[in-house]
This record gives sequence, structure tokens and C-alpha cells, in this order.
Amino acid sequence: MALPFVMALPLLIIVAAGVYYIYNEVTHFMSKSLVRNKVVVITDAVSGVGTECAQLFHKAGARLILCGTSWDKLESLFDSLTGDADPRETFAPKLVILDFSDMDSMEDVVAEVLECYGCVDVLVCNSSVKLKAPVQSISLEMDRNIMDINYFGPSTLAKGVLPTMISRRSGHILLVNSIQGRLAIPFRSSYAASKHAAQAFFDCLRAEVEEYGIIVSTISHTFINASDLPPVEEPAPKQNALAAFIAKQMTHGLRPSVLANEVMQTVNRKRKEVVLAHPIPRVALYLRSLFPPFLFAVLAAGVKDSVLAG
Repeated sequence: MALPFVMALPLLIIVAAGVYYIYNEVTHFMSKSLVRNKVVVITDAVSGVGTECAQLFHKAGARLILCGTSWDKLESLFDSLTGDADPRETFAPKLVILDFSDMDSMEDVVAEVLECYGCVDVLVCNSSVKLKAPVQSISLEMDRNIMDINYFGPSTLAKGVLPTMISRRSGHILLVNSIQGRLAIPFRSSYAASKHAAQAFFDCLRAEVEEYGIIVSTISHTFINASDLPPVEEPAPKQNALAAFIAKQMTHGLRPSVLANEVMQTVNRKRKEVVLAHPIPRVALYLRSLFPPFLFAVLAAGVKDSVLAG
């Protein structure tokens, strides 16, 4: 009996490897076929995540509308996408200047986006601006600028493309948000507030448009590490060990390519909510809901220790 088992083990390994290979190939094929010919809008397409998303959707045969604040950078991205591309398999992207800090231009931007193909199948709201500072040092002007880029911009653009999606009874709106839209940490008051606002808006929107067959997704991720080298940690004052550990985990780097792949998978599988975070931030989310006094105490202790050490 021992000999047949020994002989069967390598066979089982080979079969398992074959099944895994076939699964990956089928998944890869499906990821292409599901977005092929779809009109996909990507905001801040020249950022690390935006560029990775543009490459994935372009290779999959989507009709891209790439948005950004710099025409030179958009043209550079256009050249990199179309340089070695097969025109029989891909579409040349359309380029649109979009600056969420200029809300007065949003009506014209929405019109230009819709003019490209007459409709939008997938809207990827990727734009974001960060700020780390004590509350008392943040001016009202800075607060408003962050809210424009992180909240009013994406929500206004979503409202702009919504009528065509409703009339066609199809569409997908995806917000690349942040875990700080669900969990606020000290010294990110304006940023966390804008992300909480965006999270709430798209949660409400999801329920309101479900009857029209429109999917609304949010991806809550941790810190994006866009550099090739590990980030250099700034010297920090000695603080509460638990608070320091949580803070470090909250800012643990996430590669843009990983997030872009998640964006593609979320669109393909029509997921409504994704949390892309390490275990500690996930635990902190549960603590925020189940044991908020404990989490508040830990965060406050970390701030107090930082101030005392400084």
C-alpha cells in the first residue's frame, strides 16, 4: 500500500499545479474580456497607481480616458502606452485635463469626458492629496483644498457621469479611498475628514443606484509606497510602544502595482467594498467599532508620549 501512495503523491502535485495554472490562465483571460471595449475613466492617471491602472486596462482592451493636471505627463503616459501596443487589440487613450482643486472647471470637464465616447462604463476616482500636521496649524484654505480634491472632486465627477449610467442602466463607479476613511489617526485630521466624507458619499450612492444596475465600489488601502527603495523612516520621539506599533503598521507601504491589480479585480468581480490592509489596521477597525474607548486611549497615549518626548 505504501508504494502506490508514494507514486500517487507526485501525480497529485502535478495535477494540482496544472489546475492552478489553468485557473490563472482563465482568470487572466476573463480579466481582459470583461473590460474589453469598455469606456474607462481614470483620474490622476499620471500618479503611480493611476499609471499602473492605465497599463492594466489598456492591455485589456479598454477605451481609456486618462485625466490629470499636467498635459506633458499625460502625453508621456500616452506615448508609453501606445508605443509598443497592437492597434488591433488596444485603443489609443483620450486625454483630459482635470484639476479637482479648480471646482469651477468641473462642468466643462464632465462635458469633455462624456464627449469622448458619449458614455462612461467605469469611473475610477483615484485622485488624492495628503497632509500630516496638528489641527491648530492647518488653515481653513488648506482644509478646503483637501476637501475639494479628496471629496468634492470625486463626488462631483460621479454625479456628472451618473445620468448616462442611469439611462443605460449599467456602469461601475470605483473610489480608491484610504483606510483613514474608516479609521482616523492623529495628525491627519483634514485628510481623514475628507476620506470619511468620500466614504460616506459613495456608501450612500451605492444604495441609491443599485436599482439601476450600477455598481459602486470603494477600496480602503493603507499607505502607498511608490518608491523602489524602502522608505526612510524619520526619527521619531520615543512613545507608547503599542501606539508606535499601530502607527507603523498603519503606514506600512503598499506597492502601486498591488493596488492597481486590486482595482482591476474589483471591477471584474463587481466587489462593493475592499479593505487592502495588513492585520493590525484591520484589528484597529474592529476595535473602533467594538471597543472604541480602548483604541482612543491607545492613540491619545501615543500623542501624549510624543509631546512629552519632544
